[in-house]
Amino acid sequence: MKKEEIKKLYEDYVIGCYTKSDFVFVKGEGSYLYDLEGKKYLDFFPGWAVSGLGHCHPEIVKAIKKQAEILIHLPNNHYHPWQAILAKKLSEISFEGKVFFCNSGAEANEAAIKLVRLYGRNKGKYKIISMENSFHGRTLATVTMTGQKKYNEPFKPLPSGFSYVPFNDFSSLEKSVDEETAGIILELIQGEGGINVIDREYLFQVKELCEKKDILLIFDEVQTGFGRTGTFFAYQQFGVEPDIMTLAKTLGGGFPVGAMIAKKEIADFMTPGTHASTFGGSPLACVCCLAVIETIEKENLLENVKECGEYLKNKLEELKDEFQFIKKIKGMGLMLAFEIEGDGNKLMNICGKNGLLINCTHGNVMRIMPAINVKKEEIDMGIELLKKSLSEFSNNGGS
Repeated sequence: MKKEEIKKLYEDYVIGCYTKSDFVFVKGEGSYLYDLEGKKYLDFFPGWAVSGLGHCHPEIVKAIKKQAEILIHLPNNHYHPWQAILAKKLSEISFEGKVFFCNSGAEANEAAIKLVRLYGRNKGKYKIISMENSFHGRTLATVTMTGQKKYNEPFKPLPSGFSYVPFNDFSSLEKSVDEETAGIILELIQGEGGINVIDREYLFQVKELCEKKDILLIFDEVQTGFGRTGTFFAYQQFGVEPDIMTLAKTLGGGFPVGAMIAKKEIADFMTPGTHASTFGGSPLACVCCLAVIETIEKENLLENVKECGEYLKNKLEELKDEFQFIKKIKGMGLMLAFEIEGDGNKLMNICGKNGLLINCTHGNVMRIMPAINVKKEEIDMGIELLKKSLSEFSNNGGS
């Protein structure tokens, strides 16, 4: 099919929830995507970090092929070994807890909301405080918990029990806590919010407040999990452990899966009938997750993130010295961004036409999050494409 024919089918039959690029991709391999005409693109934002090991990693493909011939789906009222093995492995690489499996980050956060309310029910607690500029999903509850009006205002009236405070502002958080506060949820690096990194001292203050007030501390590691910052989970960079953690994206290596991990004494508030996910934790999903974790460990990808993350950040700093409209480099590991003066969406489109795929959020924050197994030579290639695009952007007036 031709590009225009595919676009017309979308226009006629697919609900228009997404702003589309001009590209039609038909193949992915590692850090690259290929369009209908065979043009090759360097993907430095692979599926919002879903394809964290790159596109179609051989170990993920092998796991899918093998398991698809054995058992694809099983309802959760039956046992199967792969879910049990994965739950144990997740507990071993994070903190001792129990796991609920689902299909996405939004579902994982929805499960966390319900668990927080179950925990606080007999104590008169139900409220959850989140941060301004946060992003936690698109279900009605998770979009309410998202601290950005552009996402939740269209759906008013919103569910009650949610409020927002400025990120990294402990005084505002402390004032917002009352006797009905049951949970505080944090992204240790706000992704969609603009790659805003949490302040270490602030995080310790929040942890102390939660312990003092019997408030559950939830970390949304949907985007930061599975090596993105150089440790399996971003919280391991700071030494503060959550009560609940939500996961998705890279967890499945491209296969849709989500998970919520909770400390055992908290997890047990979820009993049969309180929550469910029909497709959650299927044999096929679980073997994909196990393949991701095994690959991260076997290929020493946490070290690769540390090394290549520092390398990429230094290269971006060099571009900042060369292009005065680049104002700030921020992030950790391979979760980086640079702020510009001008129209970031225009720059993103120029990059795309030149064969480099990145992302723009908040109008001027350019997100760069390559696969965690990216090579230095691919970073060099990406920097050259970015430099070319920045020059074109500058020559066109930057707006």
